[in-house]
Amino acid sequence: MPTRWFFYHTAEDPFAFPAGPGALKLRLFVQGGQQLCCTVIHSDRYDSPGSEQPLLMERVGSAGAYEIHEAVILTETGKCRYLFHAQNPAGEYVWFGERGVAVNREHAGSFQYAYMHRSEALKLPSWSTGSVVYQIYPSSFNQGTLQGITEKIPYLQELGVTAVYMTPIFESPSEHKYNTSDYYRIDPAFGSIDDLKALVEEAHRHGIKVLLDAVFNHAGDTFFAFRDVLEHGEHSRYKDWFFIRSYPVRQLPSPTYETFAKAEASMPKLNMDNPETADYMLAVAKYWVREAGIDGWRLDVANEVNPQFWTRLRRELKAEFPELLLIGEIMHASGPWLRGDQFDGGMNYVLREAVLEFFALQASGPARFMEQLLHAEALCNDQANSAMFQLLGSHDTERFLTACKENGRGWDREGTALKRMKLAVFFQLTYIGIPMIYYGDEVGMEGATDPHCRKPMLWQAQEQNAELHEWYKTLIALRRQHTILQKGAFRPWFTDEVRGVLGFVRRWEQDKIGVIINNSPNAYQLELCSLRSDKNVLTDLLSGATIRNSGRILVEIEPFGCLLLY
Repeated sequence: MPTRWFFYHTAEDPFAFPAGPGALKLRLFVQGGQQLCCTVIHSDRYDSPGSEQPLLMERVGSAGAYEIHEAVILTETGKCRYLFHAQNPAGEYVWFGERGVAVNREHAGSFQYAYMHRSEALKLPSWSTGSVVYQIYPSSFNQGTLQGITEKIPYLQELGVTAVYMTPIFESPSEHKYNTSDYYRIDPAFGSIDDLKALVEEAHRHGIKVLLDAVFNHAGDTFFAFRDVLEHGEHSRYKDWFFIRSYPVRQLPSPTYETFAKAEASMPKLNMDNPETADYMLAVAKYWVREAGIDGWRLDVANEVNPQFWTRLRRELKAEFPELLLIGEIMHASGPWLRGDQFDGGMNYVLREAVLEFFALQASGPARFMEQLLHAEALCNDQANSAMFQLLGSHDTERFLTACKENGRGWDREGTALKRMKLAVFFQLTYIGIPMIYYGDEVGMEGATDPHCRKPMLWQAQEQNAELHEWYKTLIALRRQHTILQKGAFRPWFTDEVRGVLGFVRRWEQDKIGVIINNSPNAYQLELCSLRSDKNVLTDLLSGATIRNSGRILVEIEPFGCLLLY
């Protein structure tokens, strides 16, 4: 038996999951640096052992200490038995199955995917693929009203976005509206339910979907149920709607009840284990879809709410509104919430950290950046990855352009900041998932974290960065024109650590687009392997320049430049 190699697989999402009718996708982690060739042998789980068919697995790429190999096996019955064979260039091999690593297959055992239930597949709204989302902080956008947002729908359509997500608009005493007073009333500062209906109608007329923000982890201290608890204490019929630690209920000097974050007295945590509370909030979620025709919910602090509530919410909302998009706010790895029973996707802060590190801070090189991309993608199934909100910033983060100006290599950080921002946007709009643009980023708005990242939108042309605005429009248009950029798989192409250059491929069926990014202040000439065998000439979709595509291709790339080769 060869030196022991590392393997990891389990017969459950995200290592085994439905990838379409009669298709099961398998993902295997293997030890890096061993140049292992991996094959999966598979059959119906009731077929006689020995009847399995071999299928060579694709090496997707390296995520550091481990490599990712994938294969899609086809099954008519949905009942699968399989195990893996790995071999190195020297001819040494092992089998890997449910019982671990062994030199013969019987001792390794087989993995069992007992049955592919149709409900296991994460069914996404038909409109979500190819979407580009624009996040609005309502009080800072246009006049601070829903009517003001409605007036800017033509601006959003011209930019090219296909969906709008607004932070909370329900009645609340705060400016941010995350401490809700009345879940059934639009905050008067923003307008009325009729204004929301008009906004949704106008957005739909321009081909734009509308998502609202739901705060079901906590309410405000002015919420009727919590006011009753403050007044009647342990005699309140709503005491079980919250987590009360002791009576009498006090807010100061320290709350005697659980809150959002640390002792946020104005945000008492809701007890979603309580059937009455869950029923109330579920009715709220249905009400606004029925009354205003919204297209989705972004769910605040989703990782702190009982998952059973989210399972019920998904089941009931999707039964009535199958085209509704559900996005969870989870500011860490969100795979456990994206297995098909809770959310369609999440706000991908893990990806943002990698993008921030590579482009803004320049604290990592192409190899680490590529490893981070592969690692994050491997922790979710394909459907969930395609529904992730891929963001550079939000109302909770520093503006990306500010991060670029305050960080990076060299003495001229501010001088290269816009170029690095443009590279990050280029990556965002050529990568998988759903790009989410935070309002004002497209015109060069700056600001540190809250409240500075929530400044009023810049509408005066002389205050806007026209170059960046045009860059966003160009890239969004290209994304919407090319199915590969909307639906295609992501695969590494190359990394050049010394030069600070990387490339990846977007692949859809037999079609490919090559993406090259130069995150350095130097121009380079690169000799690369051929991108595709069906074309003699490649075109850079950004400049229109053509490149001969033979056995090797020669490309010129400018300082902080990028190419989109098709």
